[in-house]
Amino acid sequence: MHKVREALLTATQRLGDRVDAEILLAYALSKSRSWLIAHADDALSAEHASAYTVLVEQREAGEPVAYITGRRGFWSLDLEVTPATLIPRPETELLVELALERLPVDKAVKVLDLGTGTGAIALAIARERPRADVIATDASAEALAVAQRNAERHSIRNVSFALGDWLAPLGEQCFDVIVSNPPYIESHDPHLNQGDLRFEPINALASGEDGLNDIRRIIRDAGRHLLPEGWLLFEHGWNQGDAVCMLLRNASFAKVSTMRDLEQRDRVSMGCWSVSKDCDSP
Repeated sequence: MHKVREALLTATQRLGDRVDAEILLAYALSKSRSWLIAHADDALSAEHASAYTVLVEQREAGEPVAYITGRRGFWSLDLEVTPATLIPRPETELLVELALERLPVDKAVKVLDLGTGTGAIALAIARERPRADVIATDASAEALAVAQRNAERHSIRNVSFALGDWLAPLGEQCFDVIVSNPPYIESHDPHLNQGDLRFEPINALASGEDGLNDIRRIIRDAGRHLLPEGWLLFEHGWNQGDAVCMLLRNASFAKVSTMRDLEQRDRVSMGCWSVSKDCDSP
């Protein structure tokens, strides 16, 4: 009978990744990863060992850990993840940080998250800014249902959801901040057929020949839904900073800039809307 330590060693050798091995064993045992360290010499039952083997085989076949376990951590949230949603990634937390810098803690503000997926961005902002009124949209009813369940699970009440393509379901509503992590991979990028990306929804990843089709639509339409001095912020690819900044400037956005992630790659671009407009309240 194998011990926890031995099972982890074998799985790590098979997967080439200690973290994945730990996450999957913790999931199989319904324990935390810290529990694995404290109980490294505990024996695994035959049932648990068999279940763990199946999980490791799924990961060996390429299935993302988040889809195997149905969970992924983002910000301070433990989120449900399904194959209908993009898997939240740590680098997207930069988008949340930059949005929060533009949202006062002590003021009622209106925030829009486009293409919310699991709800990761919207829920992180809503939790950190309890006075904010956050709306999250998605064109996928399945994804929106996941986001709603995540909101309910974390008892986040200041977020609502709208089904529709980007800004289409919003009427004349306007916002202080609009955020999005849209598809931005080039449709011919070979990475789409590699690794975890093979399992994620293609319409949440790819966006035309240059990867900018959806970003162009968002920039084109965002001005109609921003309050004066409101901000548009979105994530994009490492090689797209110059192009998206040009798109923002051509669309009359001011204070345009690009921020880099921890790996010093262009990650989030933003612009401030300075054109007055009559808006309805959400």
